[in-house]
Amino acid sequence: MIGDGDRIRLSGLRARGRHGVLEHERRDGQDFVVDVGLALDLSAAGRSDDLADTVHYGELADRLVAVVTGEPVQLIETLAERLAAVCLSEPRVHRAEVTVHKPNAPVPHAFGDISVTVVRDNG
Repeated sequence: MIGDGDRIRLSGLRARGRHGVLEHERRDGQDFVVDVGLALDLSAAGRSDDLADTVHYGELADRLVAVVTGEPVQLIETLAERLAAVCLSEPRVHRAEVTVHKPNAPVPHAFGDISVTVVRDNG
């Protein structure tokens, strides 16, 4: 987890991308699920009740989906790094935790989930 303090969570964001090492993953695409935790100071937003004092999570979701549906990468680790960079581009965010789930990973065994989590600081 991203630690104590104020945070915003966006969980279960689903988008179709063409990421993967195998040719059919890049050709056919598959769904990816993204969870994001943002650490930031929400006290100004709590006092002002003004969207300008926080992160607009709808706009953030749009930007994250654009990364998932955008340029293909081989590794979900790389995808997670790109998503974390989007989160940290928000000036109020000082830490981001991003988990990328690959529910249809080409693994020849039954599994519940395959995911990668990165935690990155701003500065």
